[in-house]
Order: sequence, then C-alpha cells, then structure tokens
Amino acid sequence: MNFSLSAPRRETFLVSAIIAALVVIGMIVPLPFFTGYGMGLLLIAYLILLAGVLMDNL
Repeated sequence: MNFSLSAPRRETFLVSAIIAALVVIGMIVPLPFFTGYGMGLLLIAYLILLAGVLMDNL
C-alpha cells in the first residue's frame, strides 16, 4: 500500500500537542479529568496527529 503523507496543519498539530501536554501535566498535578483518562486522551491526541499526517488539509 502506498501512502502519501503530508505535514499536518498547524491547528491539528497544536490540538494534539495541547492534549498531550495536559495529560503529562495531569500525571504530575492531579487534574480531575486528565488524570483519570490520561492514557485514553493520549491515544486520542496521537490519533488526531496521525489523521493530520494521513489526510490532506486536516
């Protein structure tokens, strides 16, 4: 299978990076939502980034 990869848009990257950063902060400082669902939110952040790389204009 031949994938054409592209750089994600700045907004897609920033959303992914902000979610990942909040999860990391939630592991250090107890944040109600980010501490309990940390690994799931981290997975969502990287899936958003993956979608931005695989799909054009996302």
